[in-house]
Amino acid sequence: MHDQIFSLDALRSAYAAGRRPDEVVAEVFRRIRAAGDPGIFLHLNDEAAVAAEARALGPYDADRPLWGIPFAVKDNIDVAGLPTTAACPAYAYHPARDAFTVARLREAGALVIGKTNLDQFATGLVGVRTPYPVPRNALDPEIVPGGSSSGSAVAVARGIVCFALGTDTAGSGRVPAALNNIVGLKPTLGAFSATGVVPACRTLDTVSIFALTVADAFEAFCVAAAFDPDDAYGRKVRVSPLAAPPPSIRVGVPDAASLRFFGDKVQEASFRAGLARLEGCGATVVEIDFQPFHAVAEMLYEGAWVAERHTVIGDLIARSPDAVHPVTRAIVGKAESLSAADAFRGFYRLADLRRETEPVLDAIDMLCVPTIPTFYSLADLEADPIGPNSRLGTYTNFVNLLDLCGISVPTMPRDDGRPGSLTLLARAGQDGLIASVATWLEQFGPRTLGATQWPVPAAPDLRAVAQADEVEIAVCGAHMSGMALNTELASLGARFLRCAETAPEYRLYRLSGAPPRPGLVRVKPDAGATVALEVWALPTEAVGRFLAGIPSPLGLGTVRLADGTAPKGFLCEAAAVDGAEDVTALGGWRAVVARDQAAREPARAAGESS
Repeated sequence: MHDQIFSLDALRSAYAAGRRPDEVVAEVFRRIRAAGDPGIFLHLNDEAAVAAEARALGPYDADRPLWGIPFAVKDNIDVAGLPTTAACPAYAYHPARDAFTVARLREAGALVIGKTNLDQFATGLVGVRTPYPVPRNALDPEIVPGGSSSGSAVAVARGIVCFALGTDTAGSGRVPAALNNIVGLKPTLGAFSATGVVPACRTLDTVSIFALTVADAFEAFCVAAAFDPDDAYGRKVRVSPLAAPPPSIRVGVPDAASLRFFGDKVQEASFRAGLARLEGCGATVVEIDFQPFHAVAEMLYEGAWVAERHTVIGDLIARSPDAVHPVTRAIVGKAESLSAADAFRGFYRLADLRRETEPVLDAIDMLCVPTIPTFYSLADLEADPIGPNSRLGTYTNFVNLLDLCGISVPTMPRDDGRPGSLTLLARAGQDGLIASVATWLEQFGPRTLGATQWPVPAAPDLRAVAQADEVEIAVCGAHMSGMALNTELASLGARFLRCAETAPEYRLYRLSGAPPRPGLVRVKPDAGATVALEVWALPTEAVGRFLAGIPSPLGLGTVRLADGTAPKGFLCEAAAVDGAEDVTALGGWRAVVARDQAAREPARAAGESS
């Protein structure tokens, strides 16, 4: 049992072969004792009680997605029977019930092992702002563990639990992941309920997930995500299984002028190697001016959002200032000199910056940034408790202010052996898209999982089909990935399923007009050919809006595919192709666009030379 890999697939296989969940519980607690790190857990469930809960699960039930899976919970999230302290003993209370998200996971069969350490009141990215022993970084005890979700990250990295809950306001679910060689998934704001969570900044907080692999993190996300009507900031976010990335993806990265590594050339080289991996997988990397994003990041510990933190612990600071960690007290105490006018000025400035970033985000599918710009040691934090913490948030602080989802993913180790990590970010609701691309990165180069010697598993099978509340839509023109109208699909919640070809009974035409559009027409089988296209899953509720935007002579009909399926898709009225160019021989619209672009290049060059 000592060599049992704690991943979802590995434990499921063990359970299917007869392993009992109480045996797994015993191994969890053995690993906790073997770690010899009193800083990881602040409160543990009674081992005998967890074992009894495991036995009460009954026979192995594969229909419960987290049956017998051990997990840990950050100690600013309620677990019935254990205190919630937010790493402040004077703040402690005893919740009568689980937080909404914890309850969802337990209903799926997961087992709570205990509550983990954190930067007090989730204020910090370093993991050392706690009155309890500081968790040791799982890879290098001289390096900070990362925060604020320090204990949760270390517990996963050491292979003690399969996954753990953290929270993320400024990067607390991503920075510790990077420092401990694991995955950190920060969902779309509102996808996870905040009921039963001690807030840091309630308008920006989310529960987050740490796991050893992207697939494990995303599966836990799919279980935990649900609309909670009792959470005023809850949102109805669509959750679908992990699927393959679209074949054409535009990834925005900071240009050379706005990259910040604070002199760490090894980190810069690691970042550029990760970008090369993305390009090798077919992504198009686009450099962008990142200064507006940096400007947003710098706002998080100013004005309105410092005041928001003060709403949580201001009374405690006034009543018992020594109960609050001195660094936390100094940061949050700044709110006492702020006015309501200062808060509104912050809101106005953020609105301006959001407007500035919108065209940048509209032109790409996602962002890719270093998760952290460099590494800091415990000694660095002793010398300067504030500066290193601020710099660790360089590529994380802006994310929730701009309502982006994110996932930090380990990449191959740096040249000096420290862990590599990149973060993918996208607009709200695109959690599945960035997770699918993250699977490319976690397969990059030789490494092991967390601080264990467990190998990185093979890439997950990402073949997907439409769900019960989705309709398959075949697109053959500008709605395909990477093309001009693909954002229309994305804005309606569509997700890529597969590349395909029509049955050999269609002709493709380049319709006249500007911009040129494709016209797919079904003909007699002996007069047709196959045409390349993409199949997307569109939420049923959005089909009407999509249909309303389709101009004549195009419409939605049934398209017969070479694989025998018949999704809905774009078809053209036969009368509209009179005089249009037949481009069937080119095989698909991408080839037509490439041909037209190549034809324009000589003309453009001639115009420039003249």
